[in-house]
Amino acid sequence: MAVMYETTVNVSGGRKGHARSDDGILDVNLAMPGSGADATNPEQLFAAGYAACFSSAAMGVARQQGHKLDDIPVAAHVTLDAENHDYNLSVKLTAEVALPQAEAEKLIAQAHEMCPYSKATRGNIQVDIEVKGH
Repeated sequence: MAVMYETTVNVSGGRKGHARSDDGILDVNLAMPGSGADATNPEQLFAAGYAACFSSAAMGVARQQGHKLDDIPVAAHVTLDAENHDYNLSVKLTAEVALPQAEAEKLIAQAHEMCPYSKATRGNIQVDIEVKGH
């Protein structure tokens, strides 16, 4: 298998620290969710990565199917739950597809099979998908 891309991000200080990618493009302060600090957190970074990857996968499927769509916006809502120090993530993806509902749902189902984030999370965390067709 050919490597398409790889990166390294170094974090110091955990959730109250700093993250910096090896190329310096990502350079952010981290904070606990809900702390009010002017910083991001791992859940926001995960949501951004998943939404971007899923949108790209959906656009790829659309091209394969011959659809000429300018964009397929995706919102990723990430929830961090904790019970007795047992922490769990869940995700709700909402995709807007400028196709009739049935076609949009089929396209998004195929994107969910293709997306590397979906593959990585499958069977590990709850991922729900809402499709808004036109």
